[in-house]
Amino acid sequence: MTLAVMCLPYAGGGAGVFRPWQNQPGLPFRIVPVQLPGRDEWFVDEPCATMADAARVCADQIREAAGDGPYAVFGHSFGALLAYETVRLLAADGARPPEHLVVSGAAAPGASRPRMDGAALDDDAFVARLRGLVGYDHEAWHEPELRELLLPALRADLEIQDGYVPSPGAPLTVPMSILRGAEDELVRREDAARWAEHTASEAAVVEVPGGHMYFAQDWPLLWKTLAVLLEGHR
Repeated sequence: MTLAVMCLPYAGGGAGVFRPWQNQPGLPFRIVPVQLPGRDEWFVDEPCATMADAARVCADQIREAAGDGPYAVFGHSFGALLAYETVRLLAADGARPPEHLVVSGAAAPGASRPRMDGAALDDDAFVARLRGLVGYDHEAWHEPELRELLLPALRADLEIQDGYVPSPGAPLTVPMSILRGAEDELVRREDAARWAEHTASEAAVVEVPGGHMYFAQDWPLLWKTLAVLLEGHR
């Protein structure tokens, strides 16, 4: 059966980030976008307020989408932490684990990471701080109407990340790949490498060209990299 890659969004993102690639010809896996409340078709729903709630939403979707077939889980930045907690939740539920977990653009749980502290910032200051931290600009942040739609989910996700404490328990038993943009100024290589402490299986750091949002400039590079990583562990 074709491997399904469950893709969890970065802060403020939704399943729509990954949908354009679902029918991309030549990919050796099936891309399955995972949705969170407060964005895209779930826009009217309140964003999750805790990591546990967000992980439950993702775990339920992954279990249904995977069925009896093989799957892997990918998450970037906030989505990497969410992917980790989702896989932990699936394991706690006794669900079939993924074949592979790919965490991208994130310091490991327990490593230090910059805080947004967005509750004290108005929208302009919030966007400016985010732009400075991430080293990435989004055209929607310059459009007042679009920004009004996008910022509530983004604020909610980053508030979760600011307060994130890893769930207790033994390390995962799932092979892990740790992706990082070689020019990422937000996530140090040594902090990314600490993800290896969170699995009893093999783990390796893989650096690709670019900064924190490396794939935004080269989506095909992400899919090619995932194809190599996932095929190497099957």
